[in-house]
Amino acid sequence: MSENLEKTYNPKAIEAKLYEKWCDNKYFHAEVDRSKKPFTTVMPPPNITGKLHMGHALDNTLQDILIRYKRMQGYNALWIPGTDHAAISTEVKVTNQLKEEGIDKKELGREKFLERTWQWKEEYAGTIEGQLKKLGVSCDWDRERFTMDEGCSKAVEEVFIKLYNEGYIYKGSRIINWCPVCKTSLSDAEVEHEEQDGFFWHIKYPIVGTDDYLEIATTRPETLLGDTAIAVHPDDERYKDIVGKMCKLPLTDREIPIVADYYVDKEFGTGAVKITPAHDPNDFEVGKRHNLPEINIMNDDATINEQYGGKYAGMERYEARKAMVADLEEQGYLVKVVPHSHNVGTHDRCHTTVEPMIKQQWFVKMEDLAKPAIEAIKNGDLRFVPERFNKIYLHWLENIRDWCISRQIWWGHRIPAYYCDECGEVVVGHGAPEKCPKCGCTHFTQDEDTLDTWFSSALWPFSTLGWPDKTEDLDYFYPTDVLVTGYDIIFFWVIRMVFSGYAHTGKAPFHTVFIHGLVRDSQGRKMSKSLGNGIDPLEIIDQYGADALRMTLMTGNAPGNDMRFYNERVEASRNFANKVWNASRYILMNMEGITVSDRKVAVKALERAQQTGGPAAALELEDGRIITGKTSNLLGASAALLVNVLKELAGIDHNVHIISPEAIEPIQKLKVDYLNSKNPRLHTDEILIALSASAAVNPIAELALSQLPKLKGCQAHTSVMLSSVDIKTFKKLGVQLTSEAVNERQILS
Repeated sequence: MSENLEKTYNPKAIEAKLYEKWCDNKYFHAEVDRSKKPFTTVMPPPNITGKLHMGHALDNTLQDILIRYKRMQGYNALWIPGTDHAAISTEVKVTNQLKEEGIDKKELGREKFLERTWQWKEEYAGTIEGQLKKLGVSCDWDRERFTMDEGCSKAVEEVFIKLYNEGYIYKGSRIINWCPVCKTSLSDAEVEHEEQDGFFWHIKYPIVGTDDYLEIATTRPETLLGDTAIAVHPDDERYKDIVGKMCKLPLTDREIPIVADYYVDKEFGTGAVKITPAHDPNDFEVGKRHNLPEINIMNDDATINEQYGGKYAGMERYEARKAMVADLEEQGYLVKVVPHSHNVGTHDRCHTTVEPMIKQQWFVKMEDLAKPAIEAIKNGDLRFVPERFNKIYLHWLENIRDWCISRQIWWGHRIPAYYCDECGEVVVGHGAPEKCPKCGCTHFTQDEDTLDTWFSSALWPFSTLGWPDKTEDLDYFYPTDVLVTGYDIIFFWVIRMVFSGYAHTGKAPFHTVFIHGLVRDSQGRKMSKSLGNGIDPLEIIDQYGADALRMTLMTGNAPGNDMRFYNERVEASRNFANKVWNASRYILMNMEGITVSDRKVAVKALERAQQTGGPAAALELEDGRIITGKTSNLLGASAALLVNVLKELAGIDHNVHIISPEAIEPIQKLKVDYLNSKNPRLHTDEILIALSASAAVNPIAELALSQLPKLKGCQAHTSVMLSSVDIKTFKKLGVQLTSEAVNERQILS
C-alpha cells in the first residue's frame, strides 16, 4: 500500500476525495439518540451574498475542531449549518443587476422583484456552501437551513405576533438611524462610528427683545432649520434670567424658546445647545420633556424638504450646509469656525454617513426582555471565553435602547400587520383578517416594511430545530452548548439570541460563547477592499491545502485576540502536513503482513493500558515489530493529528496516541528482551519504549520513559546505532545495554 503513496503530500489529490467520502457516508449527520448525550452548536449563518473570507475560515475551523473533538468523545454531536438572507446587501445586489439590464426596481414592482431575488438566491447562494466544504467543515449538511425557508419564516411570524400581543412590539415615531443611500432604517448595532475631521460652527442666536444673543456651537449647521429650542442647564447662573425667553432662529422667520434641562453640560462649550428633536436622539428626549414640536427637515435621500427648507429646499445635505454657512456669515450670524474631530455614525454596509431622523417605525421594547439575559451572565448560566467579554455584554444590555426592527426594503420577512382600508385599524396576525374588528370592512393592506435581518437570526438556535413546533429535535438537541463567534458580532447577534431564547423557550440558547478575534494582515491592518489587503482563503487552500490553512489559523492565536496572517506560517504548516504524510508512509511500509488478529491483540493491549491508567503500552508482534500507544496526556495537537491519520490508514479503531512523530522509527526498530529471559524484564503492559533520535530534542519521549516503572537491571539490545545522548539516558535510568548496542559513537560520549 505504501508504494502507492507519493513522497510529497498533494492535498489536491486527497482533500476533495476524502471530504466526498465523509459526506457520502454521512459521518457528520446526527439523529436523536437517547442513549447518547447530545452536543449541539449552530454555525453563524454567512450571508448568501458573501464569499469565504479569513474570518469565516477562522470561525468555522474553530467550530470544526470542537465538533470533531466531541464526536471522538462519544457525544451525539450536531453542527447545524445555514445561510442568512442578508436583506439589505442582497437587495442592493439584485437592484444593481436590474440596473445593468436597464430595469427600474420600482417599475418592476414588489412581486416581480422578489421573484428575481429568489432566482438570484438559487443561483448564487451555493457559493459560500461550496467554499466551506473546501475548508473541510464537518457540519450536518442534511440539516442545512436558510433564514427565509419555510420553517424559519414560520418562527419569525410567530415571534412577531407573540411579542406584539404581549405589548413588547409597538409602532411609533422615534429617532432612528436612517441610511439615505439604502433608504432604510438601521438598528444601533448596524451603525459603525468612525473618527472624522470636521468643524464646530459657532452661531449667534439673538435673544428676542434684547441686544444680546446666545452663542451656539454645532457640527451640523444645516439642521438649524429643524431647531425648536435652545437648552441651558437649570443651575447655570449665566442663563437663569433668560430661561423662558425666545430666540430668533437665524435664516428663518421663526422664534424658539430657551428651556432649562439637566441634559446640558454647562462646562462644555458655551453651556447652551440647540435642540433639534427630529434629528438627534438626545434632543428627541429633551423635546419630549418640554413638549417641543418635532420638525423633520429632510427627505429620505437626505435632501432638504420643501416644507421647511425655504431657499435650501432640494439641496443635498452637505450642499445645503455650504450654502447656509455662507449665508450665516453674510448676515452676521457666524462667529467663528473651529476644527474638530468627532465620531460620526456610518452604515456598516454601504459606509454612508447615517442621518438621525424621526420616523414612524416598528420597535421592540427592550428593558424587560434584557433582564433575563443580564441575570444569565451574573448567575453563571452563560459565560464568555475569554471572561473579559462579560463586561462588554453587560454594558450593552444595561444601556440598551428599544430596537428598531422595521426596514424599508422588499427582500426579507414582511411585517404581518394589516391596515383596514376604511378606518386604518391595525391588525397583527397570521394573514389578513376576514373583516375589520372596528368597522367591519373586508379590505386590508399589509404593511410595506420588512423585518431587520437580525430579527430572524436571533431565533437561529431554536428555529433551526423546529420551533415553534414541539419537535423531537428541539427537545433533544436544545439548548445548544457552545457558540463560536467573533467579538464584532456580540451586539448584533449574541445578545439578541440570548434574550430571544429566554423569551420564547424559557432557556438560554447556549451555556458558553467562545469569542475569537479578527484575522489581520501581516502589518496588523484590518483586511478591506479599500486597502486591497484581503487574502482569499480559497487561494491559500489551492496553493497549500486546507489543513495547512487551518493549522496556521489555529496556532499562535489566543481566544478573543486578533491575529496577523503571514504566508510564511502557511508554508511551515504545509511542511508539517508533509511530515505527517511521510510518517504515515513509513508506518505503512512496516505494517505489510500484519494480520487482523495482530490488530485485535494490539487494541486489547491498548485498552488494558487505559483501564489500568498506565502511561504507555506497546505490543511486540511475532516478526519483531511493535505497535505502541500512549494513554497519558503528554501530547500536543500535532501528535494527536498524526494519530488520527494512522487510525484511518492502519484500520485501528481505537483512540491511539503516539508519543511524538519522531518516536515512530526507533520504536519500530527496538527489540526488548522481556519474554523467557533469565534477565530481569518489564511487565508486558509496560514495555520499554525507546527515545526518539535524540532525547535532548524530544523531552516528551524522555518524560514518557521516565514515567515507566523502575528499569534498573533491565537489559535491552538493539540493532540500530544509538547516539551518545541516548546511551547516557539509558544508563541514567539503570538500563543495561548489551554489546550489540555499543558502537564507535559510545567512545565520543
